[in-house]
Amino acid sequence: MRVMKITLLAALVTVASCAEQKLKAVAPDYVNKQRVFEQSIREINDNGVSSETASTLQSRMSTYRVPAVSITVFDNNHILWSKGYGVTDEYSKVNVTPDTLFQAASISKAVTSFGAFKMIELGRFGLHEDVNSKLTRWQVPNNKFTKENKVTPSRIMSHTSGLNVQGFAGYGRNQKTPSLVQVLQGSELSNSPSVRVFQTPGKSEFYSGGGMTVLQLLMEDSSGLSFSELMEKQVLKPLNMNNSSFKLASLNLPQYRVAKGHDLQANMIAGGYRLYPEKAAAGLWSTPSDLALFMIALGKSYRGDEESLLSPHLAKVMLTRVPGAGGTGIGLDGEGNAYRFRHSGGNAGYTCYAVSFASVGRGFVVMTNSDNGFQLIHEISRAISEVYDWPALWMHE
Repeated sequence: MRVMKITLLAALVTVASCAEQKLKAVAPDYVNKQRVFEQSIREINDNGVSSETASTLQSRMSTYRVPAVSITVFDNNHILWSKGYGVTDEYSKVNVTPDTLFQAASISKAVTSFGAFKMIELGRFGLHEDVNSKLTRWQVPNNKFTKENKVTPSRIMSHTSGLNVQGFAGYGRNQKTPSLVQVLQGSELSNSPSVRVFQTPGKSEFYSGGGMTVLQLLMEDSSGLSFSELMEKQVLKPLNMNNSSFKLASLNLPQYRVAKGHDLQANMIAGGYRLYPEKAAAGLWSTPSDLALFMIALGKSYRGDEESLLSPHLAKVMLTRVPGAGGTGIGLDGEGNAYRFRHSGGNAGYTCYAVSFASVGRGFVVMTNSDNGFQLIHEISRAISEVYDWPALWMHE
């Protein structure tokens, strides 16, 4: 009996030792690639050609005067690493961490669209249904363009609705913000025009934040919940996006947790950031790791993987090209194994980008607190592709 115990103990020690060695073999690969990436950022010229000379990420941040960058890289449906670089603002000099919040800007549209598809799955409204049939507090004004072709959720999310108002400027933190209906009406409190149909719905693509604001109202009117509550219930909580919210005020976060936005001259936005009552279009606060969970979830739904939050049928609708446009709620690039879905974002003082390959849960998310961030994000995207030997990840490449 004693011999058997000794033999069993030796076997367990051997297994544990092998497991430890395996972990040691795997972990450094992630760490090493992260370190190589941090040293491999190359300038990209106007012709799309990378410089032969590599620089550090910190050096490129200084070149573009970007105070903070936060990055998450994921593969095989798992986050490989997340890291913050730089500081939240020029005054406090608080170091950015993976839990520091940034404005997700127009990536809000992709997350919102996922929530809208969940409501479609639950039968709250139809993908191709006239939105006016469900809107109760405001209606899309009918005109000569809507006689035969109507504004539908599908057309809104694919930016073929014919609705105007591309983007929103946001409001100062001490400024009175308009209600959702007042935004749509273009009231005196609103700093954007009234939302109207200016071309035939379904005719051609026109990027419309105004359309997403109509979708926000539709989701509220169809559920009886505020948009923030609805999105938390339908998307954020089920995906464990615990550092994300469409209502920053309710988070009661200390300000050191929030990356402050900076303009083209590297000056901090007055008050640190602007507020966006147009939440579906631009109002999400998040982190790269939380947005990576969203991108992973959308890919899993598309492939019909286990524990998918959205039905494969509807996820495939999202990730199918609309003639003359992108996907329904998200941008699409590439072919075959390089087929990928992505969305960029830019609010006052913030730029960001999220991308994933459709065939496998592989991609990255980058968020910055600067209007100067897009060129840097492009360089980061190319460096990740090169270090991990992945196909191109940037828009239209």
